[in-house]
Amino acid sequence: MTSPRAWLIWIVGVFAYLVAVSQRTSFGVVGLEATARFHASAAEISFFTVLQLLVYAALQIPVGVLVDRFGSRAMIAGGALLMGLGQLQLAFTATVPGGVLGRVLVGAGDAMTFVSVIRLVPLWFAPARVPLLTQLTGMSGQLGQLFSVVPFALILHAAGWTPAFLTLAAMAALAVVLVVVLLQDAPPGHPAPEPSQGLRATGVSLSRAWRQPGTRLGLWSHFTVQFSGTVFAMTWGYPFLISAQGLDTATVSALMALYVAAAIAAGPLMGSFVARHPLRRSTMVLLISAATAAAWAAVLLQPSRSPLWLLAGLVVVLAIGGPGSMIGFDFARTFNPAHRIGTATGIVNVGGFIAALMSIFLIGLALDALHLGGFSPEGLYSLGAFRIALSVQFLVLAGGAAAILITRRKVRRQMAAQGVIVPPLLRTLVRQRRLVAERRRTP
Repeated sequence: MTSPRAWLIWIVGVFAYLVAVSQRTSFGVVGLEATARFHASAAEISFFTVLQLLVYAALQIPVGVLVDRFGSRAMIAGGALLMGLGQLQLAFTATVPGGVLGRVLVGAGDAMTFVSVIRLVPLWFAPARVPLLTQLTGMSGQLGQLFSVVPFALILHAAGWTPAFLTLAAMAALAVVLVVVLLQDAPPGHPAPEPSQGLRATGVSLSRAWRQPGTRLGLWSHFTVQFSGTVFAMTWGYPFLISAQGLDTATVSALMALYVAAAIAAGPLMGSFVARHPLRRSTMVLLISAATAAAWAAVLLQPSRSPLWLLAGLVVVLAIGGPGSMIGFDFARTFNPAHRIGTATGIVNVGGFIAALMSIFLIGLALDALHLGGFSPEGLYSLGAFRIALSVQFLVLAGGAAAILITRRKVRRQMAAQGVIVPPLLRTLVRQRRLVAERRRTP
């Protein structure tokens, strides 16, 4: 546990996830170019990403079951292969059906990666390191998004569509080679994955993971804090900042880089908080949700274009949602036995992407409806149209927060039956303040 070999395994896994994130987010940078290349409407462009996320979300539970059975190595390598094929398809197609097929392949390959990489962490590292390394895994992978908004965007604008997507396909091929050569599923001596148990046993395992309230709390946590950043980074952030807010490409790239940097900086802090205050994880999720709603309200209620500092603040808050959503996986890990972690993690990972695909598609529909109805005479991607369309997110945030509160009650009842009582937050804060005051008075 926590040997040099473990760190090598983790680095290879993180690189594979980095590649997956770059493939996932690349389409968010090409929204305007894709509209021209495919001669598509806003709803059609949103459908590219919605279908990709739908495939990703639909495969999460099957992938969780399969990774528990076949191990991470086969799943990660297979996922990178599918993503490479998807980017090759996108590099040469100029039709909407061809582009959609490419994104479906990318979504399927992406779906096989994160759950498989996360499963490696508790198998190769000591338990005390797992919360922080889980955060670092998620945040290190976000460097892939930095690749998509800076080098990939530069290649796109300098060399064109086909060379840019061929670059992404080459990255996926490199990931396949590294995973096959260097990655190992578990340390020597660790029990091998259980042989095929049939559909009945698989259904029992899935049912037990779902009936565990902690798994559902993880799902709703991921649902609520992850989706808004995904909506922003994968589809509507780039058109919103350029067409509605009037920013130039360099400034938008800087804001997207800030998004990645803020997420990476917040990751270790979030991991440290979870390790030190495991009984307050859901409270942190609710605080991030409230901050997300407040940041969007501040931007969308502006009578005109928002100042750059306010847009930067929005980007930072959305970025914090990334490491915040990782708390959901910590719920899956702590409330499920080791042989069911992959299945539970797959269930949790469905949440944020279901919320994201619903929001992306509804925003696209709203933009088209406003334009066709004459409510956005300034253009399809005008500020007024975006102000209304992006408000869909408030409904998703409210619904997710309500589900967290309801599920948390069930989790705490279960914990109380096991002798673990979670004291009210206010009482805990008062007690901590008294302890700090007493320590200061003690000579």
